[in-house]
Amino acid sequence: MEGNHVAVTGGKTLRGRLSRVPVKRLLLWMPAVLFIGVFFYTPLAAILRTGIDAARESGWESLPIRRAIDVLGFTVLQAALSTVLTLIVGLPGAYLFARFDFPIKRILRAFTLVPFILPTVVVAAGFEALLGSRGWVNLALMQSGLIEAPIQFLHTLGAILLAHVFYNTSIVLRLVGNAWERLDPRLTAAARVLGAGPWQAFTRITFPLLMPHLLAAAALVFLFDFTSFGVVLILGGPAFSTIEVEIYIQALQALNLPAAALLSILQIACTLTLIVISSRLSERAQAGSGRVGFRAARKPGSIAEKTAVGVLALMLCLLFFLPLAAPAARSFLRTDPAQGARSAVETGWTLDYYRELFHNRRGSAFFATPVEMAGNSLMAAAATAVLALLLGIPAAALLARPNRFDRFLEPFLLLPLGTSAVSLGLGMLLVFSRPPADWIRSPWMIPAAHSLVAFPFVVRGLKPAFAGIPVRLREAAAVLGADPWRIRWTVDIPIVRRAILSSSAFAFAISLGEFGATSIIVRPDFPTMPVGIYRLLSQPGGLNYGQAMAMTTLLMLFCAGVVLAIEQEKAQT
Repeated sequence: MEGNHVAVTGGKTLRGRLSRVPVKRLLLWMPAVLFIGVFFYTPLAAILRTGIDAARESGWESLPIRRAIDVLGFTVLQAALSTVLTLIVGLPGAYLFARFDFPIKRILRAFTLVPFILPTVVVAAGFEALLGSRGWVNLALMQSGLIEAPIQFLHTLGAILLAHVFYNTSIVLRLVGNAWERLDPRLTAAARVLGAGPWQAFTRITFPLLMPHLLAAAALVFLFDFTSFGVVLILGGPAFSTIEVEIYIQALQALNLPAAALLSILQIACTLTLIVISSRLSERAQAGSGRVGFRAARKPGSIAEKTAVGVLALMLCLLFFLPLAAPAARSFLRTDPAQGARSAVETGWTLDYYRELFHNRRGSAFFATPVEMAGNSLMAAAATAVLALLLGIPAAALLARPNRFDRFLEPFLLLPLGTSAVSLGLGMLLVFSRPPADWIRSPWMIPAAHSLVAFPFVVRGLKPAFAGIPVRLREAAAVLGADPWRIRWTVDIPIVRRAILSSSAFAFAISLGEFGATSIIVRPDFPTMPVGIYRLLSQPGGLNYGQAMAMTTLLMLFCAGVVLAIEQEKAQT
């Protein structure tokens, strides 16, 4: 009797907990849950199942446990160093954007977002053109007589760290800069009136208010650095392997599925832990945010302020401009042998690389012009933006004021943020290339894969906006007779319109630059621009390399134009 009583009580408790979750709330969660379940967790399960089956056949003792520990240690080390350097570079820039207006602010803000959305092959080509053994820096130093032999910078830890700073500084500029912009400057002014110096006002007022946002940005940067793949693979070389790179090597080069499965499990466990930490820090930052829409930016007044603003703006321009300008300049410079010559080298400025993009010299059946590749990328990006918003807006609205069920569900929905794109592509290939779900040839597979990556960004971008909606406005609309759906359309959506626009821009831009999963599931007759660039880079010869630089330049200009247009629209709203 006592045991039955306990069972009944436990059942009532469970039913009571489930009954606390409204049916409407569950229905709002269903699209995101079903989509991520089908397109993420099913492929993930297929990879793990394949690895476990292979391990049973060959024996679990074949798994390189020691190698996994060493790789994990280096992954954590490089991610920690990259995060610290990113914060050192990003915090002065965040202060610059938050507190000062200057002539090129809007353009520079938009430009800092471009590296974050570019494919890794483009960034690798940029750093190679800038800092490689025959890059612009080494050429300039050797011609000036300062050095005799080129400085070997690529395939070092420094190259990895610099590329990570280049990629992720925009996160600090956006998250911390936006929070800094919302801080009421009258707080520090009051502290100054009461006798506090500038440093005291910063350490006792500004820094404590920014700390939640700083920790949230640091956690997100660490997560991206921890899961970095292309940067380490291309710029680090064989001497440096993170978990991502080791999964790629073990699965595709060594064909050791048990080792790849072990590393995948280790990566998923670490990623889930990091996502939970990042989500909690994001909630704390959201709870401590100032009122939405407060702007305190002003023009620099004194000579010292003008000098500081100019120096900071120049440093950001150099950091973000040089690695992107190097391949653009290289796309106009001929260094390959002249046509019909075997040894003579014809040098000089040329437009031949751009002209060659439209000629199918090899007669390939799957040849596509840059215009066609751009069209493919645009269609995939537009579909990704729409799909990510349809899934992300309800999820962000629920997570803005979450209950226990929402907090439990959030890490599992955001897990694709830190999962290997290579693993995601392989999993989709395993699941969706056979009946009953033979969808791998469908043009919707690329937007589906891209939406898995874009969905967490949409949710993170919209959560603070939904959380900042004043409750009194919704209550006033309800008192006037508006139903919940009318409140959403007439109160919530107009307030979060800018956040929706920004999130859609992120989703669109991320789709334009996504390469890892696309390279595995893309149809030969439907190449995107990143895939086309990689194809050219993987082929020998100066002509192919020059065409890759030309297509890289076109993609960079296009991404910069899209981001600038979005920033212009946001400024007018």
